[in-house]
Amino acid sequence: MATEERPLKPSEAEKIPNSRKPDWIKVRAPGGENYTKIKSMLREWGLHTVCEEARCPNIAECWNTGTATFMLGSDICTRACRFCAVKTARRPPPLNPDEPIRVAESIAKLKLKYVVLTSVDRDDLEDGMSGHFAQTIREIKQRNPETIVEALVPDFQGQFKDVNTIVDSGVDVYAHNIETVMRLQNRVRDPRAGYSQSLATLEKAKELGGNRSKTLYTKSSIMLGLGETSEDLNQTYDDLRSVGVNVLTLGQYLRPTLKHLPVEKFYTKAEFETEKLRALAKGFMYVASGPMVRSSYKAAEFFIESVIKGDVNGT
Repeated sequence: MATEERPLKPSEAEKIPNSRKPDWIKVRAPGGENYTKIKSMLREWGLHTVCEEARCPNIAECWNTGTATFMLGSDICTRACRFCAVKTARRPPPLNPDEPIRVAESIAKLKLKYVVLTSVDRDDLEDGMSGHFAQTIREIKQRNPETIVEALVPDFQGQFKDVNTIVDSGVDVYAHNIETVMRLQNRVRDPRAGYSQSLATLEKAKELGGNRSKTLYTKSSIMLGLGETSEDLNQTYDDLRSVGVNVLTLGQYLRPTLKHLPVEKFYTKAEFETEKLRALAKGFMYVASGPMVRSSYKAAEFFIESVIKGDVNGT
């Protein structure tokens, strides 16, 4: 049975090369009225968020402004990527059939205008949980058609039928993370994942989205600090743009525990700005880049919301 990884103690952190974080990487301790309210509601409804499970450094900031990324399909993943703190097991618990309605009603209660749904990988399920995702999206849209829904989905083992299930659900933003550069894929990600497989699902989503009357935006994310080079990143930007990805987020990889990959480099704020400009030059609509930026990042979500509402140019 999988157990949750514990955080590093200060004495342990000192033993790890590059483990002492620079001054520009500061994590605010969770707290505040909205944080307590959301956490209480999640426990009451038996829901999970990636904010907690992946130990996102922005949890205090986001929860105190009423934003949360909901994790579907339990908090146990069938894969074991070497950067991720989420619990793993070969056979997670069965899906809760009430979860789509509970998530939708929670979002309605919080009056969220932009929501992100994500999940663990469920390779034990025939459809990779795409049907569960789609049902949740439909439940949200039924209660409030104006709510913008981003689905940060797995690669579904490259099954295009599952990609189509998500696209057909009425989702506004199809997100899937490439995570790292091609050269480091085998070292960083679970063997069942893959660089080409991830690119193929993003490309298929964009292709299928072209058949809808409503524009489908695609989004991906890269962690920096795992040993990638400038040339590696340049190629990854080109590859993501070649499959039509619209929005990119770049953030600093932080080692969750001693069992996970070490940080090879802490990027400075200036270096993040440089990477942002390099990526924008490739043609992305928007790039969020910074030490604390994560896949679900408010600035990127705000931009996408503005594009969908027609407040800014989305070409």
